[in-house]
Amino acid sequence: MVFRILFFIIFPFYEGKTRLFQFFPNLLAGFIILLSAFVLQAAEITPFYTQNRSPLVQISGLPPIGNSSLLTPGRGDFRLTVDLANNFVDDHTSDESIILDGEETRISLDARYGISRNFEIGIVIPYVIQSGGFLDGFIDGVHDTFGASGGGRDQAPKNRLLYRYVKDGQERLNLHTSSAGLGDISLSAAWQVYGGPNQTASIALRSSLELPTGDTSQLHGGGSMDLSLWLVGGRNFSGAYGLLNLFGAAGLLGMTDGNVLEGQQENLVAFGSLGIGWSPTRWIALKIQANANTPFYHDSELISLSQNSVQLTVGGTLAFSQNTTLDVGFTQDIIKRTSPDALFHLSLRHQF
Repeated sequence: MVFRILFFIIFPFYEGKTRLFQFFPNLLAGFIILLSAFVLQAAEITPFYTQNRSPLVQISGLPPIGNSSLLTPGRGDFRLTVDLANNFVDDHTSDESIILDGEETRISLDARYGISRNFEIGIVIPYVIQSGGFLDGFIDGVHDTFGASGGGRDQAPKNRLLYRYVKDGQERLNLHTSSAGLGDISLSAAWQVYGGPNQTASIALRSSLELPTGDTSQLHGGGSMDLSLWLVGGRNFSGAYGLLNLFGAAGLLGMTDGNVLEGQQENLVAFGSLGIGWSPTRWIALKIQANANTPFYHDSELISLSQNSVQLTVGGTLAFSQNTTLDVGFTQDIIKRTSPDALFHLSLRHQF
């Protein structure tokens, strides 16, 4: 029931172009419904289930780091995640120019299942929407309030979709029409290296294989086979002030040649994460998490293509029951022009 409620609240109505202007009123109504339906309790501290959602990065198999504790045998985990990313980059050199102006909504269904004490498998099915969106005015207002530079976004048309890249006089990317469709499906597997559920410390080795199922012409996918392998660890500390959890991850992503910016794509990318969570009481956990990755492209002097990226996500977890939780987060780009200006993250999780 809870998944049906949240799905109809946040799933965008698509009719030729994305219409997301009802997102926040519907979201508020959804929280009221959910809070009235459940007694809040027992918030587990786990990493945010999000990553760099730049238009030219999200087409890759860059995975969320996941939990350091695997599911026990016979247990399942279902997750509905929505990432709403607002992008603006306008950069150029004498030989190159790039504009990344638009919004992307990524809705993913993730299912995992515990096979044995130390092994689990999973699948992620994403749905990607590219549009001009509705958040430009809001973000401009935030920049004005805090005196932050918008990088020229206040001079650009509002709620525009334009992803365009020109190199040496040749147009290599030009996307300006809204679209929606299936993204690149991922298959995953994990092995418990150390510890596990209900243990003070745990380490898991995780892997993900992304298949080229998305339309590359609409940036729903990258057209490559992507294999990632990473270690994720966590450590709990309990005391009089609640539960504290430290977590981190490091890994590599290998990619075959894709169909987007051919000849400039890196075939090997490193990524990592570091975060901390605090649960002062049973029904809530507060979290902060930094995600980082090396560049996905080469042969470019533009920051958005050739520089490392770091994003910071802040927010927390609400526990509606022992098995059902909701993550709410906001992500800001720490290294400018390498990831979305702003990203709003919701992730509803249910274990069975």
